[in-house]
Amino acid sequence: MVEQTVQIISNERDTDAYFQLTLQAPEIARATQPGQFMHLRIPPLREALLRRPFSIFQANGETVAVLYKTVGKGTNALAKMRAGEELSAIGPLGHGFTVPAGGGETPLLVAGGYGMAAMYLLAERSPQKGIVFVGGRQRVDILCEAEFRKIGWEVRATTEDGSYGEKGLVTQPLVAELKRGGRNRKLFACGPTAMLKAVAKIAEEFQVPAEISTDEHMCCGVGVCLTCVVPIKTASGWEYQRTCTEGPVFDSRNVLWEIAK
Repeated sequence: MVEQTVQIISNERDTDAYFQLTLQAPEIARATQPGQFMHLRIPPLREALLRRPFSIFQANGETVAVLYKTVGKGTNALAKMRAGEELSAIGPLGHGFTVPAGGGETPLLVAGGYGMAAMYLLAERSPQKGIVFVGGRQRVDILCEAEFRKIGWEVRATTEDGSYGEKGLVTQPLVAELKRGGRNRKLFACGPTAMLKAVAKIAEEFQVPAEISTDEHMCCGVGVCLTCVVPIKTASGWEYQRTCTEGPVFDSRNVLWEIAK
């Protein structure tokens, strides 16, 4: 983990309210593992003391990229920043995904909306190709499809309104695929908590391992404030663990979903 002043290379609209931010951040780029995130301080938002967490979408050489959606003051201020401007960044942070080994388990990635951002490095660095299941409310919420196809992954999209791909929830084609059979499958998921709960239940039903990246609100990003805790099973019962340090990626079997937020 390093704190670094990083320069914006580009900050461009991806689809509708989604943007892709690319930063010159060599130290962070070289250390990043799939599923990790970074914390950014947005200078135009002077009244805000806290940084904003963003999943690392790409890390190539000396640059990192994140995908974000304009949903509030912070991301709206970020969307107005231009190439050449600087941000303060801390990263890479958190415990990431386990990269599948060559000839081992076939990865099935499940993403809701910009949960796709947390999945790309995993797919890019996995020697074992698989299937990406991506879901959203409507067409504009389906992100990164071209990028995944370019590196040889199959993409199956669903939208709740039926405007693109199969109509329904992202878990529907996942269940259909698991029912077809096949050995050595492993699930990886990132998205809203309701989706993660559903994926964990499916993994248990089909007896396949699953790693999930939890979607909790993080304030400090370094394990101090305890606002992002998740209930995790232990030998003596359960305890809260921090999304920003022990997570965001957990084994789905270890999360106590009955009391998870």
